[in-house]
Amino acid sequence: MTCILSLGAFRPQPSIAGWRGLLCTLVVGSALLAPARAVATVRLPRLVSDGMVLQRDANVNVWGWAAPQEAVSVTFLSKTHRTTTGADGKWSIKLPRLKAGGPFEMTIAASNKLVIKNILVGDVWLCSGQSNMETPMSRLRDKYPEVIAQATNPRIRQFDVPLTYAFDKPRADFTGGKWMEANPQTVLQFSGVAYFFAKEINAKYQVPVGIIKDAVGGSPAEAWLSGDALKQFPTYEQQAAKYKDSTLVASIKQKEQAATAAWYRQLYQADKGEAPGQTPWYAPTFDASGWKTMQVPGYWADQGLGPVNGVVWFRKEFDAPAAMVGPPARIELGTIVDADSVYLNGKLVGTTGYQYPPRKYELPAGVLKPGKNVLVVRVINSSGKGGFTPEKKYELRAGGQTVDLRGPWQYQLGATAAPAPGTTTFQYTPGSLFNGMIAPVRPYAIKGVLWYQGESNAGRPADYQALLTALIADWRKHFQQPNLPFIYAQLPNFMAAKKEPGESGWAVMRDIQRRGLAVPHTGMAVILDAGEWNDIHPLDKQTPGHRLALAAQKVAYGEKNLVASGPLYQSMQVAGNKVTLSFASAGSGLVAKGGGPLMGFAVAGTDKKFVWAQAKIEGNKVVVWSDQVTAPVAVRYAWADNPEGANLYNKEGLPASTFTTEPEVPLATSRL
Repeated sequence: MTCILSLGAFRPQPSIAGWRGLLCTLVVGSALLAPARAVATVRLPRLVSDGMVLQRDANVNVWGWAAPQEAVSVTFLSKTHRTTTGADGKWSIKLPRLKAGGPFEMTIAASNKLVIKNILVGDVWLCSGQSNMETPMSRLRDKYPEVIAQATNPRIRQFDVPLTYAFDKPRADFTGGKWMEANPQTVLQFSGVAYFFAKEINAKYQVPVGIIKDAVGGSPAEAWLSGDALKQFPTYEQQAAKYKDSTLVASIKQKEQAATAAWYRQLYQADKGEAPGQTPWYAPTFDASGWKTMQVPGYWADQGLGPVNGVVWFRKEFDAPAAMVGPPARIELGTIVDADSVYLNGKLVGTTGYQYPPRKYELPAGVLKPGKNVLVVRVINSSGKGGFTPEKKYELRAGGQTVDLRGPWQYQLGATAAPAPGTTTFQYTPGSLFNGMIAPVRPYAIKGVLWYQGESNAGRPADYQALLTALIADWRKHFQQPNLPFIYAQLPNFMAAKKEPGESGWAVMRDIQRRGLAVPHTGMAVILDAGEWNDIHPLDKQTPGHRLALAAQKVAYGEKNLVASGPLYQSMQVAGNKVTLSFASAGSGLVAKGGGPLMGFAVAGTDKKFVWAQAKIEGNKVVVWSDQVTAPVAVRYAWADNPEGANLYNKEGLPASTFTTEPEVPLATSRL
């Protein structure tokens, strides 16, 4: 009699033979399972898996778990290394320093045997921070179609760490994730900034590059600190301690989810646009002749409705030529605050639940019609100013033709509501992301860190310099690399430009980041020219990737003669009403980009009232003055959320950093 060894696959039959099969299955299955309970099989962390990139020229750890006091061997590059697990079942083996190359295989044996395939040896970069590091290439496909199409390179790989937060203790492993080789399909999941960085490093040094994408949108710096590092910040340490109570966390989640669900339920019930028993407002047959008009893009608080939260419906009729009907079609509606549902001729063609993603909706065949079409957008705004972000694309494209959707739209208020109830973003709790997403990486050897973060701390910059310094020291300690290269992006230009000098939380953050370069083995990418005033997630990720790569070449790869940064303020001298500024990283000379006068400088006297200043380049120095200030004491450059017109660069094409000559950074608050 043949025994079935898979209990999950067994389907008992109503016959003697069937029941004998079941008995055999149970007996043999129990016999097979019993030893497994007695002898734990060797297992590995998710990072140590097929396709991994190991760090060259470093002390590389391979680690995992097995039964207590179990012998474990690791065979790699024809050498076998042995160890025995401790009482806790943990084991670790340190490999000799490796040279770049591959692919290789690794065999790990204990009571069982595992084979890890397709291993490369090269440089591994931990890429962390918030959403601008997290933003995937899929969001950038319209900007970089050729880059994506040509992305096949098995020597560039990414491990995408899933969002995991933990309050009680550091985690030993991730909840998921795997190594992926770059190709036109997989690269869509790669961090845009990290991919452009890796592409450049791979091309220059001809070594494999592994990216560990370890970023969370909106995360503040304190979420990435370990428990030990948080002891320097008692307020944050207290916040972290609060959420160690799992009962409290579960209670908060339950209450907040119920409140949010109730808010949306009441909103939908109140929405006149989908009231039972009437023609829905998205139907092409609905009579909207009584609706008012509003200019799109724009915010309804600025155009008659006022600061209303709730549901507002927008409707626009347009004609489509016959040539547009049939080919693939796409509607682009910029970005919308906060959530939208888009209907074309009564058919739902796209929906997005929050404000940041670009609205790019592919149209199903047959929805677009020749002649008159009716486009309806239902917008839900939970707080703040609802509407359509200015200076974005609002158009429909098909068959090589475009319909401009900007201009007057009809609108009608569907329902009003109080602002949506707040919710606790638990992953922003101090220490939670270190525990869940950094701690599991610690045994893995890395070349350095790329860091793109600061937006979430811009509204409270008072402790950011201490946070950034503590984070660098903390990670160096945990990775056991006191000189671990830490390369970070300075905040870009963002929000509307101002005509007059003023205070700026983002300028404060940039200057704090500039001063962070005093920490040894750090580098900074200035990206004042790579942002978008109306989007906190600018699409230009190639410029930050390139400038981070330049900084890494200088700091991590020892390129001593490379100009890796734009001008960095060093010192000032005052003579009469003129201030002479000296700069490091002047490269082969200072220039005003684009020609014309040097702009972006402001000067103040003892009253600390800054006014726009004239400025001129003299050698590798800049002389600044204003006829309104007879005794200058301080100069600021690019001191604005969006320092439009600031044009000090070096001849290598790299922009100068925001700075103030004031000894202490003035801690203004951001408008965010």
